[in-house]
Amino acid sequence: MNQVIRSAKALRGVLRVPSDRSITVRAALIAAIAEGTSRIRAPLDSDDTQAALNCLSALGVNIEPLSSACDTLGLQVRGQGLRGLRAPSTALFCNASGTTMRLMAGLMAGQAFDSVLDGNEQLRRRPMRRVTEPLRHMGAQIEDTDGHAPLRVRAALHPLRGLDYALPIASAQVKSALLLAGLYADSAVIVREPAPTRDHTERLLRAVGVALDVNAEGEATVIKLTPPSEPLRALDVLVPADFSSAAFFIVAACLVPSAELRLVEVGMNPTRTGLLNALRAMGAQIQVENVREEGGEPVGDIVVKGSALRGIEVSGALVPRMIDEFPIFAVAATQAHGVTVVRNAEELRVKESNRLEGFVAELRKLGARIETTPDGFIAEGPTPLSGAVVSALDDHRVAMALAIAALLAHGETTILGADCVRKTYPTFFRDLAQIVEA
Repeated sequence: MNQVIRSAKALRGVLRVPSDRSITVRAALIAAIAEGTSRIRAPLDSDDTQAALNCLSALGVNIEPLSSACDTLGLQVRGQGLRGLRAPSTALFCNASGTTMRLMAGLMAGQAFDSVLDGNEQLRRRPMRRVTEPLRHMGAQIEDTDGHAPLRVRAALHPLRGLDYALPIASAQVKSALLLAGLYADSAVIVREPAPTRDHTERLLRAVGVALDVNAEGEATVIKLTPPSEPLRALDVLVPADFSSAAFFIVAACLVPSAELRLVEVGMNPTRTGLLNALRAMGAQIQVENVREEGGEPVGDIVVKGSALRGIEVSGALVPRMIDEFPIFAVAATQAHGVTVVRNAEELRVKESNRLEGFVAELRKLGARIETTPDGFIAEGPTPLSGAVVSALDDHRVAMALAIAALLAHGETTILGADCVRKTYPTFFRDLAQIVEA
């Protein structure tokens, strides 16, 4: 599907973006190995989350819609216990979901049966040795294919070994895989991350009764998991709106003159909201209201007004807190006064697409003055943009970021392959149309 976007004169309204993908996938996986029936209220329905649910169903987990008596749409997951999953009859197909594959690798490492994790061609290009290597240190019999999927996991004949592991790159997915494998270890698993990353896995594991200690050591974070001696409790979690999905509208409202937008029930986990820090440093008018806690996660309403932004430098510990937001942050950088520099973001090269060279090349088609560096990019603004034909690169975040850039461009922009937004935000273009005044 191709999508045509025209420039916007104004942007205003109230919007509830879809629920959080990271929390939905993690909640489903953890509920599957808990005891009893878990409730996941307001989960995200997307290609990625469906991939995770399909994998769990193949492992014998019963997943059904919540009963009509519940006041929120959702899922009930009948947990099989830590050792109650059954051997799948075919490969567990993760489609394009790196989150599903990496977390499932940790979960499968401790099971008493063989399994294979596979995905589509896009997922097969993503690096997996960062997960398989530390799992092998724990005693898991797991093989990758030249560092990529498919992954083949042999049955664990003995408990996995405890581990003290320093992540070479801050990665919530790798951390989560090791913590899930740690549920099947004979001693504590310690993960040292060089900078804090999203901690949804830790919050959900605590909610089901797992003992976790988290301590800061300078900029680093040390997480220690003690393998459970009791069954995991069932979950009851309300999934907040996804900050990463809200990010596109946050930046749009910053950049469209006279914009005023309220985004409601957005997850405000501090390990996810680095974009707010960056935009505020640029001079953005952003307020967070009605802050509360839902299912152990902070939630709030974000109010954004059109702002004059200035260039800044982003690096260090802020990078992993906004790693999924760099495509849309790059759009903001092209409209900020002065120079914006991003460093320490080489991880962008191994996302669903190469979000450095690939996305920057598409943004330049619109007239942006932006150049890649080995670990980030440099943008100069404000840049007048002009409509053009651009490619989504089969990357949901690229498609959505280009759509926001198109709102600022003179004329008409056509985004080729825009249907890849189904991965996390199937209704993105419909929601965008609701708040844009052409």
